[in-house]
Amino acid sequence: MTPGQRLRQLANVLNGSTPLGLLLATLARTRTVGGPRGLVIATGYRWRLPFAGAFTVGNVVIYCAGPDAALANPALLQHEERHSTQYAWCLGAPFLVFYFLAAAWSRLRTGDPASGNLFERRAGLEAGGYPDRRRPRPPRRTGRTSGGNAGGTGA
Repeated sequence: MTPGQRLRQLANVLNGSTPLGLLLATLARTRTVGGPRGLVIATGYRWRLPFAGAFTVGNVVIYCAGPDAALANPALLQHEERHSTQYAWCLGAPFLVFYFLAAAWSRLRTGDPASGNLFERRAGLEAGGYPDRRRPRPPRRTGRTSGGNAGGTGA
């Protein structure tokens, strides 16, 4: 592990998010194994929520799939690893509040909880299996506008 990965691992233990992830994995009766870069991989998640093939709590990446299928998608694992880093930056539990506020804002603006969600965009929408449903913005006008007396003396 790199020093940054060790720091993330320690931060997520101290902020309580990894212990919370391990508790959730245990209650859901998943199989846990040590994963790459300080992550814990939990497989066989069967609860109804959340509606995702994988999600992360602290350094624990929880998959609905079995162990072979879970590790067969390195892009998804990297996406979830980025969420693990986001937990560390947000000091644990506040990440959940920020994430759900960002998801609500995204749903309001784009119709889905991921496309406009800062956390999903930073983790990589495509790697997480999300389409980008944001509407393209019209190009910005450059240069001076015609008319008016912007910055003038009024003479």
